[in-house]
Order: sequence, then structure tokens, then C-alpha cells
Amino acid sequence: MTTPGDSDRIRLPRGGLKKWLAAGAFALLAGWLATVVPSVEIAWVTAILLLTIYLFAFEVVGVDVAAISIMVLLGLTSLLAPFMGLERGLVDTQHLFDGFSSNAVISIIAVMIIGAGLDRTGIMSKVAATILKYGGSTEKRIIPIISGTVAFISSFMQNVGAAALFLPVVSRISARSGIPLSRLLMPMGFCAILGGTVSMVGSSPLILLNDLILTSNQALPAEQRMETFGLFSVTPIGVALVLTGILYFVVAGKYVLPAASGRDEGASATHTMKYFREVYGIDYELFEVVVPEGSDLIGKKLDDIEHQERIRVIAAVHGDDLRIGPGGLARDTPIAAGDVLGVLASPEHFKAFVERHRLTVRPDIEVFAEALAPTKSGIAEVVIPPGSRLIGKSARDVWMRKTYGIAMVALHRQGKTYREGDGIRDMPLQAGDTLVVHTTWDALARLEKDPNFVVVTTEYPHEELRPHKVGWAALFFGIALFMVLFTDVRLSVALLTGAIGMVLAGVLTIDEAYEAVSWKTVFLLASLIPLGLAVETTGTARYIAEQTLNVVGHMPIWVIQTAIAALATFFTLVMSNVGATVLLVPLAVNIALGVGANPAVFALTVAIATSNSFLIPTHQVNALIMGPGGYRVPDFMRAGGIMTLLFLVVMIAMMNLVF
Repeated sequence: MTTPGDSDRIRLPRGGLKKWLAAGAFALLAGWLATVVPSVEIAWVTAILLLTIYLFAFEVVGVDVAAISIMVLLGLTSLLAPFMGLERGLVDTQHLFDGFSSNAVISIIAVMIIGAGLDRTGIMSKVAATILKYGGSTEKRIIPIISGTVAFISSFMQNVGAAALFLPVVSRISARSGIPLSRLLMPMGFCAILGGTVSMVGSSPLILLNDLILTSNQALPAEQRMETFGLFSVTPIGVALVLTGILYFVVAGKYVLPAASGRDEGASATHTMKYFREVYGIDYELFEVVVPEGSDLIGKKLDDIEHQERIRVIAAVHGDDLRIGPGGLARDTPIAAGDVLGVLASPEHFKAFVERHRLTVRPDIEVFAEALAPTKSGIAEVVIPPGSRLIGKSARDVWMRKTYGIAMVALHRQGKTYREGDGIRDMPLQAGDTLVVHTTWDALARLEKDPNFVVVTTEYPHEELRPHKVGWAALFFGIALFMVLFTDVRLSVALLTGAIGMVLAGVLTIDEAYEAVSWKTVFLLASLIPLGLAVETTGTARYIAEQTLNVVGHMPIWVIQTAIAALATFFTLVMSNVGATVLLVPLAVNIALGVGANPAVFALTVAIATSNSFLIPTHQVNALIMGPGGYRVPDFMRAGGIMTLLFLVVMIAMMNLVF
């Protein structure tokens, strides 16, 4: 029984109390810090920094909305400066939107377009099929292959480029293996970041490091000057970090990775067998068999076995010849020794078929992993409309499988469903008949333009592959890669050269290029760049660094080195890794000289630790995978928190071992 005041009582939404308590704690912390920092500018920047962390950690709004809000707030400080005790805004409004034209953001846009172009030619699909062939369909085998490959590529090109390149590959592997995309993208992304530590050209901070060392040397006496690092000086450390990342996800992945996301459900929309099982009672599954020497199937034609065995052969490989789709298979196709058949049948009928003809069953779909993947083919419904020229003719009369590329597995007429074995291919078609067919999506797209059919299934991949453009795609990708590796041109210019080249060559249209860009990622990164600028220009970063080192300055050298690494880790979460490196390397060099440590090793500690960016999705790679993987900030904090600690432990241990 309720009291009269119950309906008027304010109820916090679920989780609301925790957010309000956290907001109060962050506000108190900001208030206390304002009393101890040396300037009002640092006080305000610290407060905004805490607000950003709060919005990200507790997901008060979407991360992109939070980032844009912080950018707008920084812009408004120019208007509110007199009321905030400031002489001017925390960020010059002339530079507030520089993030949208930054090298990093333009590079991300370009690599997304390049990745889409390569995907459009079918290259990525073939890569995915190869990985599935050797990796099977289990997480513990697929994750090391994907992650190791991406880490290797990332060791000689920008890690966001390597991640973007493999994004469509991982998406296809997810669709074919049934493993949720959210359980594959994060290991791939983290290892792309880790791969940047394998060589001195793997990440911007490491590329920049030798220049910073030479600059520092100018202020040092001859006996204290540092040697620059060679291309592979960091390789033992980077390899150890990559192996740690792979091992971490193989061992602990089932505990730290999200089980599934809303995005994953969409990825499996092409797995329609459940729907047809419920509506038509069809319990067919897909199998792959090999016809061995001595089988009595040799010499027979498909028409001799399908009706009797109540199966449908939807694809076949004879030698190197793949037969599927229009013109590929027909009822007079002969069967030879060594042929591989893709069979659609109920488990019961398939078992009898295999035993009767002594066939070899493969445990997984191997040869047809690409051709019969849910992204390429599946079960669909088509209806025979009034006026169709097929009325009165049977599927056998029109050679339906050969002519149209559709293998009929059931026919639904006047409330009754007929299946293979009921003579469905000999039944004259009537207006209103619903045909349940297995087909490639390309063939189904052609049927939509054929007046003899009405295609009922509309939710299928309408992807228009352009394999004839593979040469152009490879050419412009190669040009972009060459410019990245062997010229001094900016990364964004090099990658945009490849992207616009693909558009001009017709690999993909400009509309498809726009669609390939994750604008959420773009706004997230571009909007956070002004915050990094404010942290750096107001002296906030230097103040935090100095205070941290005042605390640990008297401790053992490895503790001081760990503190510098932790400081670099923190700064790279809230500002660019290049900015963090430029700021901290001179500081680390001076501290090393003061405590009698190797200044070059301390400088390298900073450059490597700025890759330790897993906690929140502010790193370019994390921002890239967040949308497709359906990740939330807590997902990064859970998996990235442990990875951050492992990174620090392995990095410090390996650096002391190697140097």
C-alpha cells in the first residue's frame, strides 16, 4: 500500500546515486586542488581534467558527446575569463578547432577510406579466409594470429593504420566464426598499440626520440651526452610487450572481454537458419565433404543423388575450379574423386548420406569458408508473382540452379511446406509460391531486378565487390605505404594520397568513402585535442610532473624510472603521446643525471610508456574500435586496467634487463 506522498517522491535512476556520489567526490577533489596549485589557470585546467575523467568513467553521456562538451567548455572560457579570474581563455578560440585538421585525425579518416577500398576489392575477405583456415574458429587460436599479425604490421607503420587495415578482416572473421566482434577487436587494437614499441619507427614518440636526445645533448657537457638509438634497439622490449598482450587475452580474455554487444547481434543477421527453422520447419545445416577414391558417387551426377538422399549440393570444387552461383552448378554436374562438396541437409539425412557413400566429412568449413560465408551467401525467400513467365514450369524445366544461381531447398504453397525429397523440383510453379532457396547474395541482388521473382529477403549484405579494381587498390595502398616509410611527407598527406587515389580510380565512390568514416571517432579525437593543448600551455603538465618527482626523487633508481613511466602513461591518456613525450623527455633526462642514472634509458622510458594507453578510449586505435566493437568506457577500464599494469611491469623489467 502506498502513501499519498509516494508518487511525488524523487527516485534516482538506477546507478544514479553512484554517479552523484562520484560527482561530489570529484568536485571536492577539484576544490582541494584549487587551494594548492600555483595558479588559477592550473586550477581551472585541473578541474576540467577531473570533469573529463568523471564523464568518461561514469558514462554520464556518450564519450563523443562528453569530448565535444569539454571542447565547447574550453571555448567558453574566453567569454567567461573575467568571472573565472583569468586574463584570457584557457585555449585561444582561433585554435579551438585545430583538432579537426590535425595530422592524427586526418590520418584516421584516410586509413578508414583505404581500408574500405581494400575491403571493396575482396582482398580483406581473402585474408580473413586464410586466417580462418589456419586459426579455426576458436578464440584461443584466432586471437594470437590476428593480434600477432597486426602487431608485426604496426611495428613499421602507424598503429592506427594497421588497426584500420584489419578492422574489416576481423569483422568478416567474426561473422564467419560466430565469435562476437567485441571479443576480437580489443585484442587486435591493444596489440596494434603494443606493436608500435617493436621498432624505432613504430610510433610517433619513438620516431621523435632521437631528435629530442640530440636537442638535449646541446645543453650537456661532452662526457654526459647520450647516444641515439638504432632501429631495432627497442625490439626485445617491444616483442616482450606484444607477447604479454597476446598471452593476456588468451588466458584472461574470457574474464575481461565483454561477452557480446548490440553490434554483434547485427553482425549475425545473415545467419537466417533459425528463422527458416521456426517458420518452415527446415532443420538444414551446412556441411563440407570430400569424395574419396573408391566412393560409389564417382561418375554420378547431382541429379542422381539429391532427390534420393534428400540433400542439396550448393557448391563444389573440382581441382581448382569452384562451382557456385549462376552457371556454376547444374543437375548434370558429374562427381569425381577428390571433389569437395558443400552440402545443405538435415543432420539425420546427411549422416545417412555419408555412411552410405563412404565420404570424408570435414569438421569445419574450409574450402568454402569464403564462398559460403554468411557475408557472401545464405538462405532466402523468393515469391513467384502473377505474370511470372515461370508459372506452369518446374525448377527442373528452367534449370533454376544453373540459370539463376538459386538452389531450392523448400517450396511453401497454400500453408504447406514441401522439402527436398518431396519432388519440389518437378512441381509446376504457381503464382504465390514461396521458394526457400540457398543463394549467393550477388545472385539474389540480380533477382531483385528480375520480374519473374519477388525477393522477400531484404536484410542481406548488398555489398558490391569490385575484384577488377584490386590492381588499382594495391597500387595506391602501396604508394601510401611507400610515402609513409621512405619519405618525410606528413603521415596525413601520404595516407590521403592513397585514399583519394582509390576514389579517383573507382575502387570506391566518394559516397562510399564518406560512409567508411566513423564520424564518432573523428569527433571524439578532434574534440579532446584542445584539452591536451590547455594542459600543456598553462603549465599544468609540468606542475604535475614536478610534484610527482618531488615525491619519488630520493627513492631507488628503478622506482624513479617507474614513476616516470606512470607519469607518461597518465599524460598520454589526456593529451597527445607526442606532446607527452616532448614535455617529459627533458624532465626525465635531468632527473636521470641528478640521481646518477642513464639519461638515454630514462628518455626511452618516456617514449615507450606513451604507448601504454589502454584505460580509456582516447588513443586513436581505441577510439577507432570503440564504435564497431560496441564497447563502453567500463570495458576499456576493466581490460585496459590490467593491461596497463602488465605493460609497466614488463617494460621496466625488460629495460633493466636489456640496458
